[in-house]
Amino acid sequence: MIKVVFLGPPGAGKGTQAVRIAEKYNVPHISTGDILRAAVKEGTELGQLAKSYMDRGELVPDEVIIGIIRERLSQPDIRERGFILDGFPRTLKQAEALDQLLSELNMPLDRVIYLNVDDEEIVKRLLARGRADDTEEVIRNRLKVYREQTAPLIDYYAEKCLLAEIYGVGEIDEITKKIEEALGLGE
Repeated sequence: MIKVVFLGPPGAGKGTQAVRIAEKYNVPHISTGDILRAAVKEGTELGQLAKSYMDRGELVPDEVIIGIIRERLSQPDIRERGFILDGFPRTLKQAEALDQLLSELNMPLDRVIYLNVDDEEIVKRLLARGRADDTEEVIRNRLKVYREQTAPLIDYYAEKCLLAEIYGVGEIDEITKKIEEALGLGE
């Protein structure tokens, strides 16, 4: 059973790596970005609210995200196989709420994988993927929001001795191998 959080700036490769680890080790991958994009696509009330924040490059409010995560972590597949959280937590408040929730569920985190990638590489990557919401202005605002709200989690998890920092630039397979080693899953 793996219980891990993937942390890093937008475009660092968290989703790519989380999916690779999830598929290889049969662990549920929980991407708040995917959950929110699905809600936006379906036009749900939550989706419309989330879209208004996302279009401005801002974070969706904690209460909404925490509710989604609470619901998902309470499901049977999580109890059996663990989880990979991708895109949550993004703030200290969310990290504290996650700690509380995992304590209630008696499922402590094993590790936090921090993919470290510099800003100019992020801008290049996100512009290249061509999403409508990925203009340079929005990307740079997302990086500013990340530095202000999410980057403090690096120290938060380092102080708990859970952080494994991995340089997120290079061959995808090599980065995956480093993540597996940090999770004690090396072959």
